[in-house]
Amino acid sequence: MLDGLMRGVIDAPLNRGGRWLAARGASADRVTLIGLGLGLFAAALVALGGSGLLVALPLMASRLADGLDGAVARARGKSDFGGYLDITCDFAFYAAIPLAFAVRDPGANGAAAAFLLATFYVNGATFLGFAILAARQGMESIHRGEKSLYFTAGLLEGTETILFLLLIVLFPALFVPAAWTFGALCLVTAGARVLLAARTFR
Repeated sequence: MLDGLMRGVIDAPLNRGGRWLAARGASADRVTLIGLGLGLFAAALVALGGSGLLVALPLMASRLADGLDGAVARARGKSDFGGYLDITCDFAFYAAIPLAFAVRDPGANGAAAAFLLATFYVNGATFLGFAILAARQGMESIHRGEKSLYFTAGLLEGTETILFLLLIVLFPALFVPAAWTFGALCLVTAGARVLLAARTFR
């Protein structure tokens, strides 16, 4: 819901940063993998009982790298594999944080984490399925920035997900109610995307 608005704020500085990194030999794929590494490090800290800025800083650094990899790719030349690697690492990161909360306290967090992961899976399936059909029909989504995949607008997008992750790592006691709420909204987003696909591709 907020990604279109955020693009106007973050695209220019990200593109400057991407050009700076590209001029110094950085590759988009390397930036993607660094972002994944930082995200998995944040998840490991959560699993070990960490919270607050100790976790929030590597998590945000991970998401910064996730924005910069596309900017580096635009500066050096995009590849299909780069887009594939990017979305794969994104899904790995988004799965790692709920899993970390389950590992941290299986009794208290297990059910909420499982529900959240299931809704991520369903939402991700509707997102990727829509992107495949959109590519087949030559559709583009430049209002969400230059992407390797077609990005549909929705109630929950990347911005909302990052805000949610920040909330639960800064205030772990809120994980259970926040996970049930966010998971339910993921299902609303997925359902809306299925309805949009029915209108678009039938």
